[in-house]
Amino acid sequence: MPAVAFNNMPDFNQIIEQWQQRIHQLIAETLPSAEQEPKELHQAMRYAALNGGKRVRPILVYLTGLAFGAKQSDLDTAALAVELIHCYSLVHDDLPAMDDDDLRRGKPTCHIEFGEATAILAGDALHTQAFEVLADAKLTEKAQPQQMTMLALLAKASGSLGMGGGQAIDLASTNKAIDLATLENMHRMKTGALIKASVMLGALCAGSIKPEEIVLLEEYADSIGLAFQVQDDILDIESDTETLGKPQGSDIENDKNTYPALLGLEGSKQKLQDLLALALQALDKLPYNTATLAQLAQYITQRRH
Repeated sequence: MPAVAFNNMPDFNQIIEQWQQRIHQLIAETLPSAEQEPKELHQAMRYAALNGGKRVRPILVYLTGLAFGAKQSDLDTAALAVELIHCYSLVHDDLPAMDDDDLRRGKPTCHIEFGEATAILAGDALHTQAFEVLADAKLTEKAQPQQMTMLALLAKASGSLGMGGGQAIDLASTNKAIDLATLENMHRMKTGALIKASVMLGALCAGSIKPEEIVLLEEYADSIGLAFQVQDDILDIESDTETLGKPQGSDIENDKNTYPALLGLEGSKQKLQDLLALALQALDKLPYNTATLAQLAQYITQRRH
């Protein structure tokens, strides 16, 4: 694929759309053809991964990496791996044994379209292909020394101490009251871990990172990771099913622990602004042009779906 003309796009929405198109094309080119056996499994994988979405995680890879001076070919690899992990997690989260959702991005969820068994296998295959993509990549001289670190980082972010563990806590907490600290820990694992990995993978593609830069990047990533979830919880109350692409009000219906449930709607909106401020403060201390990362933080807190 040709390189994106990043510096020629003054409008941030154009930046978002162009990276969304890029990752969509990379996924389409990388996943097995829908006509390749086993056809139904490959059709389910493509259905789940090519069903649109905000693509926030790969965009974070690109914007962080470019700010740090990474090569776009390396960022393509990391962005693709991250998004395949995210797509697998959505397939499994939607299953009847998990969140039991019928809609995802305005379309029937993978298990509704293909059946539970095929959906489970599609999620498994997307998960493993993410690591195949990152392990097999021929990275450039700057990124290659960090390849094993990137693999380990992505594995941890998606495992029991990251996204998988966060989902386990979420399931165990349904219909039970939890405090704010427990809620934040759950979301730092379930949502925040992969968002943090996306930021760090982008930076690692540019070479080794200074310890003080790691701290600031983690502060930024932690803040926007929680902000993403707070806004999700707010939208579950204020938005509608058509805009969200999934059932509105499902958190309340399923007795989920949310920020509005603990802080109230106005308290949650203030929490969102506090997290945005923390993210921007961390970026201000980095010796790079992080304007697009700041815009992405604002995008996350202002999105309507």
